[in-house]
Amino acid sequence: MALIIPKHYQQRLLPETTEVAIKTIKDSFQQKLSKALHLRRVTAPLFVLSGTGINDDLNGTEHPVAFQIDAMGGQRAEVVHSLAKWKRTKLGAYGIAPGYGIYTDMNAIRTFEDLDNMHSLYVDQWDWEKVIRESERNLETLKTTVRNIYSAIKETEHEVYERFPHITPRLPEQITFLHTEDMQAEYPHLTPQEREREYAKRYGAIFVIGIGATLADGKPHDGRAPDYDDWVTPTDEHHQGLNGDIIVWDNVLEIPFELSSMGIRVSPESLSQQLQLRGCTERQSLPFHKALLAGELPYSIGGGIGQSRLCMYLLQKAHIGEVQASIWPESQIQICKQNGIHLM
Repeated sequence: MALIIPKHYQQRLLPETTEVAIKTIKDSFQQKLSKALHLRRVTAPLFVLSGTGINDDLNGTEHPVAFQIDAMGGQRAEVVHSLAKWKRTKLGAYGIAPGYGIYTDMNAIRTFEDLDNMHSLYVDQWDWEKVIRESERNLETLKTTVRNIYSAIKETEHEVYERFPHITPRLPEQITFLHTEDMQAEYPHLTPQEREREYAKRYGAIFVIGIGATLADGKPHDGRAPDYDDWVTPTDEHHQGLNGDIIVWDNVLEIPFELSSMGIRVSPESLSQQLQLRGCTERQSLPFHKALLAGELPYSIGGGIGQSRLCMYLLQKAHIGEVQASIWPESQIQICKQNGIHLM
């Protein structure tokens, strides 16, 4: 996505007040998320050992920041991309009961990102994971969880309005559920991103189900790693996929705005199937995958919610650099400054 400069952009809050608002949002939302999903906070790693299979592989092509540990005989560690698989191991280690889970502050460095209004080298999100029963691995569990998260976002948006009345709420009362197969069928000549634009603008807030599986045109809606979300399991609506993204319409940038990626996690059966589909069955020998295939990890649902993304959207900012400190090309800094967008 190229840098977008909104016409007649005006900051809703001065930089100093923005800092106060960011803390308000982060403090408030994580409490609401914890209550809505029955989660407790845990401490998370910034890096993990290479070769364990614990790091999130994203689309399978992105390379993590890695380094050598002198005090451990030169073993290599890598900065996490996310904690999708690490959280599931913790659910098992802590013996957490079905219906309850954990959340944490995840920080990552993604050197491969294109730097624009929504993408930064620095990633911060609330990573969460919750134990479910095998019988709950279905579309209704996914939808109920999405509704609970959306309600927490809506409540936080209203709190921002109460504190800063000139920042008026934008989210619709309900989130609309869509499946990638149906989106592709209605708009076969559009790209997946263009389809998201059409639907997000139409409904205001959508949850796109089924990301990773191949659609009728022979392509997936978007990439998804094969070893955390379940995107091949048939559901009672004869669709594939038990995962998806929460996307809202941002009328500042006039674009679909992704806030969260989440899903019901792979079972031993779907993990084996998805590894075969992606041609990476060699991962079955990694510690994480071996434990999952052996049935040693609990069934779960989980995801990540962007902290800076949520603050950017709720404060109606035009650039993620207005709510987080990162590094930007000097040319981008100057263009933004000339148009009233002041990056931290």
